[in-house]
Amino acid sequence: MKRWYILALAVALVSLSLSSGASAEANTRIGAGVHYWKTLDKIDLKNVDENGLSWIVSFQYGSESLLKLQADLEIFPKRFAGMEHVSYAPCAFVLAGHAIYGGLGIGTYYSDGKFADKPFYVLRAGVDLELLPSIYLDINANYRWENWKKLNKVVKDIDTNTVTLGAAIRLAW
Repeated sequence: MKRWYILALAVALVSLSLSSGASAEANTRIGAGVHYWKTLDKIDLKNVDENGLSWIVSFQYGSESLLKLQADLEIFPKRFAGMEHVSYAPCAFVLAGHAIYGGLGIGTYYSDGKFADKPFYVLRAGVDLELLPSIYLDINANYRWENWKKLNKVVKDIDTNTVTLGAAIRLAW
């Protein structure tokens, strides 16, 4: 097992214990959304997109305290980072704030039956609005530090960071 998986799990457990102090006031949200992503550097390779859309499935746990934990699964179409197949990016976040929030995340890519060698790191800022009772709209901006060099043979020379704009609808219970 890779060391960073253990570190991410430890951060999640510590954050969960800090945020679950008011367990009677805790809520869980599940939802889906979309990300528009764009690389910061120009990529001069065929079959490698510099921008595009990805889908998000999201689970969020929080309480009335300032901390929330979130787990996302991002689903990329073919051609992301030169991949020949659909790619996935599981990511975990520790978020602070309510209507206006910010946080940090860590994730990895999964494609062609294997995980990437190195994780990516995310800085997120967003707005979480309650549209109706138990229905929330999350609009966020993300800066992702990532290294595509070892994702596959096509992008072995690409080292670029990515910015994303995202939106998700979540249901609370």
